[in-house]
Amino acid sequence: MLIHCLKLLVSAAAFLVAAAASAQEPIKVGMVVEMSGPFADIGRQIMNGARAYVKAHGDVVAGRKVELIVKDTTGMAPEVAKRQAQELVTNDKVDFLAGFGLTPNALAVAPLATEAKKPMVIMNAATSIITTRSPYIARVSMTLPQVTAPLATWALNNGIKQVYTLVADYGPGIDAETQFKKTFTAGGGQIVGSVRTPPNNPEFSAFLQRIKDARPQALFIFLPQGEQPVAVMKGFAERELDKAGVKLIATGDVTEDSLIEAMGDAPLGVVTTHQYSVAHDSAQNRAFLKAYADIATGRPNFMAVGGWDGMAAIYEVIRRLDGKIDGDKAMEILKGLKIDSPRGPITIDPATRDVVQTIYVRRVERMKDGKLYNVEFDQVQNVKDPGK
Repeated sequence: MLIHCLKLLVSAAAFLVAAAASAQEPIKVGMVVEMSGPFADIGRQIMNGARAYVKAHGDVVAGRKVELIVKDTTGMAPEVAKRQAQELVTNDKVDFLAGFGLTPNALAVAPLATEAKKPMVIMNAATSIITTRSPYIARVSMTLPQVTAPLATWALNNGIKQVYTLVADYGPGIDAETQFKKTFTAGGGQIVGSVRTPPNNPEFSAFLQRIKDARPQALFIFLPQGEQPVAVMKGFAERELDKAGVKLIATGDVTEDSLIEAMGDAPLGVVTTHQYSVAHDSAQNRAFLKAYADIATGRPNFMAVGGWDGMAAIYEVIRRLDGKIDGDKAMEILKGLKIDSPRGPITIDPATRDVVQTIYVRRVERMKDGKLYNVEFDQVQNVKDPGK
């Protein structure tokens, strides 16, 4: 009888422990992303990547369920992003802040991350200064100087000595322009003209005519992913800058994978530098593409990879802390963290909390399936952010 009672007590205790574990609050990840407006594809790609990771790896880590809470900034709206992040911290009591497709939104939230001691994982926003604005920020995406410097070097090594630059007039565009000029002129190149356009600018005809008249060897551009690169690419072809001897070189945002098919033949031959192409040949990328296809249609792009890798970083923090999230301990784990990404191995620099990665030189080509891809033909390994 006594043994039977002891067995009942042990069973009851086990039941109570299991019940307590199942009753634990989920680990909440507050996703601050651009889900509507002119930059909606950025938020969609980030969320698709994040959700694909959760589906592929399960939504329970270290015995705790992981919940994504999505807030739509509606676009480049720093005040909206700040208010939403405050709501996530105060009302939803999130354990992590993440997402952030655009620099102004990330910068607006940085002081809040510091005040609340919440780890803030940047999945796309690419201005160099972002990680300097809070000790609680880590970035898994890129910086514009990081992907631009290798392009300037490639141009010099391939006989391009005169370049005109066209960039969007906000943080990432200014970063890209500054780094391109710095690297290019240091190597003996000449900038023959520069223009900065509004971040939401829909029309580029006048700018492109001015550039054609200047007759540079090449045009370097950075524009935020979305409708603007499509407009510039079509305008470049319509005004026949290529026939005038002007080569188009750019950061990978301009020929990004999910929109390149909308550009017709205009991007063929365009050389870009970036950290990811959907055509990248690796087992990790094939697994990512399969997981992405399970939750979304169309091609993923580098922003989806940012969402995927951001969740990989968050999952690793949860595992190492055994589900007991502490902001300072989380940041210590993120510093120096290595991730086997679909783009190739990446590391979070412990000194800057910014990503160290391979940057690929790619050319737009039409493959056997009749579709356009950014085909990698060269690479620079272990690139840190030269903007720091």
